[in-house]
Amino acid sequence: MHDDPRDPDRPLAPDDLARRLTEVFDLVGPLYRRVQRAVERAEPIEGLSVGVRAVLDLLHRHGPMTVPQMGRAQSLSRQFVQRMVNDAAVRDLVAITPNPAHRRSSLIRLTPAGQEAITAATAREHALMRQVRGDLTEADVTACLHVLTRMLDVFDDVDADVE
Repeated sequence: MHDDPRDPDRPLAPDDLARRLTEVFDLVGPLYRRVQRAVERAEPIEGLSVGVRAVLDLLHRHGPMTVPQMGRAQSLSRQFVQRMVNDAAVRDLVAITPNPAHRRSSLIRLTPAGQEAITAATAREHALMRQVRGDLTEADVTACLHVLTRMLDVFDDVDADVE
């Protein structure tokens, strides 16, 4: 029997961890770009740009939000989010309503058309995700989310200038 010198349950030394996390980055970047291109290719079908789709998804998951809240949640500038909200509003996918908590930041809400659009988009994406090989376990996905969350935490301060 071959003994692995690495104990898989032992935390990695900083240099080893950095090397392994670089491997994760090497996969996350291309994965993100491919998913983004897949969403863009579906735009003629669904009529949703990547930015509008992100706005609809946030509102679907979190309910009404302000533009600054959406910008922070996605690490995007308020100006970009505002353009996406405006695009969605022109298409009656979102409604811009007064915010009782803050006069200067309106609340953005999904309209029934927006709810229908994001439901259709997520259903199509769910069908694509079902094509991922079935040998992954709950523990695999939990570990992946744990690693990505830790990596994201390191870069929290980068978002301080995204406004």
